[in-house]
Amino acid sequence: MDIFEAIKNRRSIRHYKPDPVDDKTVEKVLEAAHWAPSWGNQQCWRFVVVRDPRTRSAVADTLAKVSVDSEWVENAAALSIRHAPVLIVVCAEKSGAGRSGDGALLNEKGEYWYMFDIALAMQNLTLAAHALGLGTVIVGGFDVARVEKIIGVTGDCTAVTMTPLGVPAGKGQVSPRKKLSEVIFMEKF
Repeated sequence: MDIFEAIKNRRSIRHYKPDPVDDKTVEKVLEAAHWAPSWGNQQCWRFVVVRDPRTRSAVADTLAKVSVDSEWVENAAALSIRHAPVLIVVCAEKSGAGRSGDGALLNEKGEYWYMFDIALAMQNLTLAAHALGLGTVIVGGFDVARVEKIIGVTGDCTAVTMTPLGVPAGKGQVSPRKKLSEVIFMEKF
């Protein structure tokens, strides 16, 4: 698949078929994520692959609820996590990204630079999954401490984002894009 085609046609998928995704395919997707650029080549990402339905359900329970007709209900991302055969939780080792060799922060973004690195890895992951005919949706609204406890995150790592992974049960929604002229500036803002 052409990279520009993949970028334009990848969609957030919230409904999955129960079809299993084999280990080799998951590894291909994670290999693509692992080749993302990172600060000082720190490769701060850590990927937790969750197949167990009980664990996926416990993680889904940590997602924020949404209000529908004055009632709090489970959001679509939580349902996706429950129904997709695989959940990938992306964690970050916080201590290296955005720092010099001696550990000093290099700018005001340094403390959070791992977020940039994780975003780059997630972009590779979602594009690779799409190229393989799989769906993903990037999930960020969850209780970090609870997820970390459920999946056993230790040390200097933190859970940053996650995505269900599976065969799409339908096409994702095409969201409108702003005109390119609205987001590009030449020489100065």
